Amino acid sequence: MNPPPDAPPTSSTADDGHCYDGHLGRRIAACRVELGLTQQALAARIAISRVALSNLESGRSVPGERTVTLLAGIFGMEPWDLVEGTSYPPAKVDRLPLVTARHTEVELQLALLQRDLTWLESAPPALARDVVDRWRRDLAELERTTADPAQRALLRSALAGLR
Repeated sequence: MNPPPDAPPTSSTADDGHCYDGHLGRRIAACRVELGLTQQALAARIAISRVALSNLESGRSVPGERTVTLLAGIFGMEPWDLVEGTSYPPAKVDRLPLVTARHTEVELQLALLQRDLTWLESAPPALARDVVDRWRRDLAELERTTADPAQRALLRSALAGLR
């Protein structure tokens, strides 16, 4: 339930036990640090400048619905969870989507790879070789086109496991 439009900012304790005193920017910064991301890396992932992210974290600006949605997805939560208990404008809260994508294409492909590897344990050897060769090609192409260094590292690790 949304607070009334004239309600003052409230103190909020997130699931991790940290108090953000209704400050969305501090929550964003804490989530970023928890993931081990720099401001530059997170800003690149959501297509804003590092300065814009710095302004969000310091409270000098308020993120739009698009930015909140993208940040929530990266942080593995729903948009409402990110802004809950903060002074984020109620009119903007009402326009947030209920859910957001929480996984990247790389994470999806790696999950599918694990599923296939489990299935291939009982497959004929020739079929298993063909499927693994296809995964090598697909993961190599995905690594070539992935911009995020952490995601590329996950792909390199998966490719090394297929050798």
